[in-house]
Amino acid sequence: MMDYNELLKKRRAIRDFEDQGVPLPLVEDILRDATLAPSSSNNQPCRFAVVQCRKAIKNLSDESKACLLQDHSDKKIALNPQYVNLLKDENFNVFYNAPCVIFVAGPKSVGSLDVDAALAAAYIMFAATARGLGTCWVALGANIRDSKLRGELGLSENARIVAPIILGYPKAIPAAPERHAPEILRVITEAR
Repeated sequence: MMDYNELLKKRRAIRDFEDQGVPLPLVEDILRDATLAPSSSNNQPCRFAVVQCRKAIKNLSDESKACLLQDHSDKKIALNPQYVNLLKDENFNVFYNAPCVIFVAGPKSVGSLDVDAALAAAYIMFAATARGLGTCWVALGANIRDSKLRGELGLSENARIVAPIILGYPKAIPAAPERHAPEILRVITEAR
């Protein structure tokens, strides 16, 4: 395993993967690490659906694209015109043809679900990076409303997908983009 600083520097958004599946025991190890993420009041509301079937991943992509386009058409959301064209492309897969997708979900009633799921997603991404895998959080893939597809994922009507994470062996790891220094608004110290 790599050290912490190396891990921080190597984690990148990966959207191009080798044509190789990720063994389920490896995915399960990553998810065990994800359960170590903090959650509000230690509620641990996150649940995980793992999809390793390319046909199912394509069906989930098509569903999410259709729902996003419908919401855009109904003026429920405003999509960037570039996204609209991309979502209309039959060949575009929101999951970038990854061999594995992990859906991080939980009960709609949990007020801290977005934060709790984001922490679990970060742990997934770091655990995968430490094992030589690549990931990307693909928000475009969270719009699964079809009850049959939700049932296949094990999601009840009371569950909400927060973080679809694609996972696989990266073809390449892109260079880190330049980062600016932290913008510290103020430091308050004890008076001396």
